[in-house]
Amino acid sequence: MSRKLVVEADGGSRGNPGPAGYGAVVRDALTGEVLAETAEAIGRATNNVAEYRGLIAALRAARDLDPQARVEARMDSKLVVEQMSGRWQIKHPDMKPLALEARNIASGFASITYKWIPRARNSHADRLANEAMDAAARGEEWTPSGDVAEMSPKTQAPSPEASGAKAWIPPSTTPTRTLLLRHGQTPLSIEKRFAGVGDTPLTDHGHAQAAAAAKALAERRIDVIVTSPLRRAQDTARAVADVTGAEIRTEEGFRETDFGAWEGLSFPEVKSRWPEELSAWLADPSYAPPGGESFAAVAQRVSTARAKLLVRHRQKTVLVVSHVTPIKIMVQHALEAPTATLYRLHLDTASLSTVDWYADGPAVVRSFNETHYLP
Repeated sequence: MSRKLVVEADGGSRGNPGPAGYGAVVRDALTGEVLAETAEAIGRATNNVAEYRGLIAALRAARDLDPQARVEARMDSKLVVEQMSGRWQIKHPDMKPLALEARNIASGFASITYKWIPRARNSHADRLANEAMDAAARGEEWTPSGDVAEMSPKTQAPSPEASGAKAWIPPSTTPTRTLLLRHGQTPLSIEKRFAGVGDTPLTDHGHAQAAAAAKALAERRIDVIVTSPLRRAQDTARAVADVTGAEIRTEEGFRETDFGAWEGLSFPEVKSRWPEELSAWLADPSYAPPGGESFAAVAQRVSTARAKLLVRHRQKTVLVVSHVTPIKIMVQHALEAPTATLYRLHLDTASLSTVDWYADGPAVVRSFNETHYLP
């Protein structure tokens, strides 16, 4: 199932018409975390025009994060919600091109719904709109401040048909580079057993692999290390941090799949005890092992973790220390490949893959399953 995003948008005019502006926010539907926000003063306009411009900006931001997402658009404008839902006609000539632009953007999502919310529940977008208008009154452009700056990714370069809404960070071709490092060897990886959320330690050879990877990475720029919370990944990350001095941050979204009842078992053991379930799991990414987690669910949380990473560490080099499934999903998403690709990729322990993520272009896979540095 595709990932779900919530967008919140608002616009206002001090005079109606008068000096106007909008604010827009994108949240992860599961966690409520703010993934992106933007605001802009748009000159003299009506409240309705500003509200539509806010919606357009919010939809663009959601598209930049995940163009195949399921989206719920929340606004306190009854007019915009009813018109975009198709229940009210659009009669005003200023509204028609804006509604068309919003619908063109929305048509690319897996699904979209529009929901009216009270103004009190739209306070974040409302605040941003007022910040933009206040900045314009001072002769300034709105810019994010404090922690917000870390959480504001830039959009793609505006398309020719754009209505004039600008990106909230200037366009650039500098990518965010992710170095994707699988953890070192564990007892379960030696025996090719399902190793999911259990806190399996590294073997002595696994520690040696982590040290070898750290030595190789010492020659490369690493701004921050983002790691799975599981012990085998944490220990591998610490080996690199000891050499590079990079800060370690833990991200739950990059943990391995929960294999449920299959945890610790070999493939033949699972096949003998759950033959039908195993066949279904191999054929359908939305199927979960008994008591476990489907690949579709893993893909959704990895996608959220990746979006957070790209916002927080924009244009930096990030070492992601994780596991087979999350790393494969990152590569699959970068290639825009079908989910079946996951079954056709092999990752060795302590292997390294590199993906560049461009905010104004496609992702680029620069290497996959590097192991030349390993003992």
